[in-house]
Amino acid sequence: MPALSDTATAAGFQLVHLAETGSTNADALARAAAGETRPTWVVADRQTAGRGRRGRAWTSETGNLFASLLIADPAPAPRIAELCFVAALALDDALLALAPELEERFRLKWPNDGLLDGAKLAGILVEATTRGQATQAVIGIGVNVAHHPADTPYPTTSLAAAGIAASRDAVFAALTRSMVTALAIWNRGKGFDAIRAGWLARAYGLGGPMVVRADDKRMEGVFAGLDGQGRLILDTPDGRQFLNVGEVVPAVSGALN
Repeated sequence: MPALSDTATAAGFQLVHLAETGSTNADALARAAAGETRPTWVVADRQTAGRGRRGRAWTSETGNLFASLLIADPAPAPRIAELCFVAALALDDALLALAPELEERFRLKWPNDGLLDGAKLAGILVEATTRGQATQAVIGIGVNVAHHPADTPYPTTSLAAAGIAASRDAVFAALTRSMVTALAIWNRGKGFDAIRAGWLARAYGLGGPMVVRADDKRMEGVFAGLDGQGRLILDTPDGRQFLNVGEVVPAVSGALN
């Protein structure tokens, strides 16, 4: 059974555990609409309608982690997108706490993926809704713990396939602990510079060739970093580009998205 860490419980977080649901993000958003104000983790053993960015389906096999965190009024609306980087760092810290040997194997891919040995292990989806003057955000995190899909156009893996003996519940407990710390560092956006620096230290492909697909356009260049707004900096033959959204593909493989 999933359980919050002592750190999360002390910080006032609560847990909703479901045997099955359509989407933990949808459930968390529904709780926000119903007036929930406490920081709330929603965890399901199985999802029937999980989704990723741009409406993509997220494979939801039992044994993997499907968790969403509802946070009421976490920051001014323009800063909500930064939660993707906050969550990525929290996930990185959680996995390294459980398996320190992942230090050189786990990396963060802009803007919302976690890669293990270059293959997709985890995805993050941040959604938000506004009620009155306050914005409520939901951070959805999916981690391939025991299984990974085989019918994807890009490499995928799981902790089990990579030889990491960690359960869904252990990953979740560690994540609830590290998320408290990451959110405190971020501090409603005031500490994004520290989050940005930590994310870049774990970034996949930094300084190397990269292809970005955005709005049916394909851009090639060098991944030069993140700016103060979390935009990807791509140095191209036509000059420096700052990108808010896009599908990033390391040029050497052309396979990840």
